[in-house]
Amino acid sequence: MLKLILLAALMALANLAQSADMQPATPVDTELQRARALISQKNWPAAVVVLEPYVVTKPKSADGFNLLGYSYRNLKRLDEALGAYKTALSLDPDHRGAHEYIGMAYLQLGQMDKARQHLSALDKLCRFSCEEYRDLKKAVDTAAK
Repeated sequence: MLKLILLAALMALANLAQSADMQPATPVDTELQRARALISQKNWPAAVVVLEPYVVTKPKSADGFNLLGYSYRNLKRLDEALGAYKTALSLDPDHRGAHEYIGMAYLQLGQMDKARQHLSALDKLCRFSCEEYRDLKKAVDTAAK
């Protein structure tokens, strides 16, 4: 009887493992992946070419708007960068990357008070510090000197 129970339990575990393997994987967002690759190559114009239509077809993608803002900022198109970051933050108020990058844009514009607001937001979001907070803090401290 014990052997039969063990055999049934093993079969149930095997079925569970097989059904877990058969679950569809999360689809890869190839356009966002492509944009990230272009950004890592510092090919800002090409990243913008990918991201502008991307955010039109995926208007709720905070990551898409954040990366578009980052690309604009690196092209010195700061007004467009701010607009993209603000959209990202309206979609996801806790988006750490957007807080960091909009803070950097405000520093480029000489608007220290607004940069510090986003640093403060990151301080609240990153309870024990995070890379975004540390990067923006370093930039704010450097700009304050």
